[in-house]
Amino acid sequence: MKTCLVVGKFAPLHKGHEFLLQKAANEADRLVVLVYDAPDVTRVPLSVRAGWIRLLYPGALVLEGENPPLRDAWTPERTREHKEFIKQLVSPYHITHVFSCEAYGELLARVIGAEHVRVEKLVEGVSHVSATMIRNHLDARQFVSEQVYRDMQNYGDVL
Repeated sequence: MKTCLVVGKFAPLHKGHEFLLQKAANEADRLVVLVYDAPDVTRVPLSVRAGWIRLLYPGALVLEGENPPLRDAWTPERTREHKEFIKQLVSPYHITHVFSCEAYGELLARVIGAEHVRVEKLVEGVSHVSATMIRNHLDARQFVSEQVYRDMQNYGDVL
């Protein structure tokens, strides 16, 4: 059985994330999505962001990563804490593949004994789009669903 993992803050969930999630879903017998808590990055609550994933992928197992280790500095100790945090949450699900579009994916896959699948996020003429870019610079409306945009507005996460 192929169990695929995608990890993210999804702050906000954008078309690049959807592309990554769909790639993983297409290859998975079971899709597991870990949504990181990120109050330092977004005002949109973890439960709302996890809800976006549940709406798009009702068959996916969506885990809410509450109270993760700090992301203040990527020291070896902080990296180890994050690895252990993720390992603890996903170990019951026997992950075989980690899908990501970032460098951490290979390390995470190695830590949990899975294969890494690197996916390039391509979004309608934009070679790479990130949630940070959307939060800080881009017109979010063109990169997110209407529901996500409304929630971003409701919680004050739209410029």
